[in-house]
Amino acid sequence: MSTTKGGTGARDMRVKVKKAGKLKHSSQLWLERQLNDPYVKRAKERGFRSRAAFKLEEMDDRYKFLKTGQKLIDLGCAPGGWCQVAAQRIGLERGKGAIVGIDLLHVDPIPGVDLIEMDFMADEAPALLTERLGGRADGVMSDMAANTTGHKKTDHLKIIALAEAALEFANSILAPGGFFLAKLFQGGESAELLAMLKRDFTTVRNVKPAASRADSSELYVLATGYRRKEQPAADAEG
Repeated sequence: MSTTKGGTGARDMRVKVKKAGKLKHSSQLWLERQLNDPYVKRAKERGFRSRAAFKLEEMDDRYKFLKTGQKLIDLGCAPGGWCQVAAQRIGLERGKGAIVGIDLLHVDPIPGVDLIEMDFMADEAPALLTERLGGRADGVMSDMAANTTGHKKTDHLKIIALAEAALEFANSILAPGGFFLAKLFQGGESAELLAMLKRDFTTVRNVKPAASRADSSELYVLATGYRRKEQPAADAEG
């Protein structure tokens, strides 16, 4: 690795990765971005498992949706950064609240957090999450993202499908007044999703945290004040 000098004679302190072996150019660029990302450095300093922790921290600093004693579901929780922040803010280390996280990838244990290694889209996942939480949730958070294809419209449709599945689950488990937070992409086919959120929640916001990379189309939808609908009784026969 080396540093280079700028055209004005000032020293450019960014870390440059020399191409070695079979390292692809895209991998080289990703590594350089990671090495120079201030949020990656801050995450290591604070013991967070990912830079994504700062996204949740920033959004909660602004909108105050995480509260002591809440019961939360974290969908797509690997590697655990959001669980770490949420655990601090609901007082999990003091025996307050509960968090159940799920991801198809393995997540190293987080004190107090109940982790499930399973694809949320598996048929049995929603019932298992509900059972493990043991009651209504005060919030459902989803940082899920499908593997990208490089085709913008396809990638938008895939992440909207994940957000819609998360919302369907949220409607089955949220307590009145609860919140829903999910990742979207800017420019996605999200009109129908937003309409459902505005119907079921008192306030719906699109949020782009500063910790989201500037060149990323990622944004989050935050819906608060869940208006729980009672399920209609089955029609009597005859």
